[in-house]
Amino acid sequence: MKNEYSIAAVVIYDKEYLLLKYEMGHWGLVKGNKEEKETPEETIMRELKEETGIDNAQIIKNFEEQYEYYYKLKDDLIHKFVKCLLIKSKTKKVDLSYEHVDYAWLPFEEALQRLSHKNTKKILKKAKEFLSTQLDRFLN
Repeated sequence: MKNEYSIAAVVIYDKEYLLLKYEMGHWGLVKGNKEEKETPEETIMRELKEETGIDNAQIIKNFEEQYEYYYKLKDDLIHKFVKCLLIKSKTKKVDLSYEHVDYAWLPFEEALQRLSHKNTKKILKKAKEFLSTQLDRFLN
């Protein structure tokens, strides 16, 4: 079994959350594999730029969650570890990469309903809880 390490982010603009639709049909977060010698912060900012074209954003400190899952790639079983951060975008303009077929900026309840996997729903809920204690600080 192989291990893989990815960094994901809940991306927020005002009070809307960015979701990406993957070619296989599921909705998820910005996410990508960590490259050697990259910090998690460098990885997610690179992935944000590559997947959405957004480069005017900042990582919100003191939020970090993790989840893991397994998937098969050809005949290999992969154990994927995902660290999740929180990003405040300063723009809603998205230039979608070839990796995705659609995107949406949605209020919390709609985003929660649209997300395809339990792990990402749980992360979105935790991000919302964190932000609710920090709203004035981060969203104004």
